[in-house]
Amino acid sequence: MANQTIINFLTLPVELVYRILDYESDFTLICSMTNTLTALDLSRNQIGDVGAQSLAVALQHNTTLITLNLRTNRIGNVGAQYLGDALQHNTTLTTLELWINQIRDVGAQYLADALQHNTTLTTLDLEWNKIEDVGAQYLAGALQHNTALNTLELSNNQIGYVGAQSLTIALQQNTTLTTLVLWTNEIGHVGTHYFSNALKYNTTLTTLNLAPNQIGDVGAQYLADALQYNTTLTTLELWSNQIGDVGAQYLAHALQHNTTLITLNLAENQIGDAGAQYLADALQHNTTLTTLGLRFNKIKYIGAQSLADALQHNTTLMTLHFVGNSIEKDAMHLIDELFERNQR
Repeated sequence: MANQTIINFLTLPVELVYRILDYESDFTLICSMTNTLTALDLSRNQIGDVGAQSLAVALQHNTTLITLNLRTNRIGNVGAQYLGDALQHNTTLTTLELWINQIRDVGAQYLADALQHNTTLTTLDLEWNKIEDVGAQYLAGALQHNTALNTLELSNNQIGYVGAQSLTIALQQNTTLTTLVLWTNEIGHVGTHYFSNALKYNTTLTTLNLAPNQIGDVGAQYLADALQYNTTLTTLELWSNQIGDVGAQYLAHALQHNTTLITLNLAENQIGDAGAQYLADALQHNTTLTTLGLRFNKIKYIGAQSLADALQHNTTLMTLHFVGNSIEKDAMHLIDELFERNQR
């Protein structure tokens, strides 16, 4: 009879499964996860620390689950501790999503401790928690030893420039992390300076997202300097960062020398016609950039015409996001025609 219960349990919708979990023993939960289940989505269920404890017990015995989504579940430091303990024993989970929970620096420490022992987790999503610079320091310490994690998402926390410094120290030693997402973390131009130094030495990071971090023209200058040395970064997200024409000039100069960046997103900044002209000049020399984001800047006809002139010579740019600027139809029509040519 017990076996029949488990088989039926596996075929139920997730919402009903969750209700059943309130009344099932940890043993039943373990058994339900040890057959063929590879992905489990329990997002938005308010399981809290107690539910995280039950799942953690299961994870220590499970050998098939690859992806676990626990988004929006009111999991705090205690729940993070349980999950951290489980990660030190689990050898199959590759993706753990914990965004929009209540994990603070202490919880980050528990997860960081786990990362120093875990050899299979490749993606850890901690967006929209309450992690500050101390928590970032713990995670950075783990990255200096971990050899499996390739994606770390820390957006909408409060790590600041001090937390950024800790992470950049780790980046100079880590050889596996390829994606780091840090949008809205109050990093500022000081934190960007730390990233600039790290990018000159790091040879594995391919995607860096520093959007809404108030880096300004000074931060753009630091990153532009790094781009002249870095040979691995392919995607740089800098939207909504108070970057103006001066910052665009620094980045444009870097694009004339960089040969690896494929995507540069500068949307929702303060780039005008002068900045667009600097970028246009760079496009006449750059042969690797395929996507340029300039949505909702302050570019008008002259800037659009400069970009159109650049596209007469550039044959590699495939996508230009331009919505939200004051561009006349004839300039946009010419740009669209040139893109059609590049895409052939």
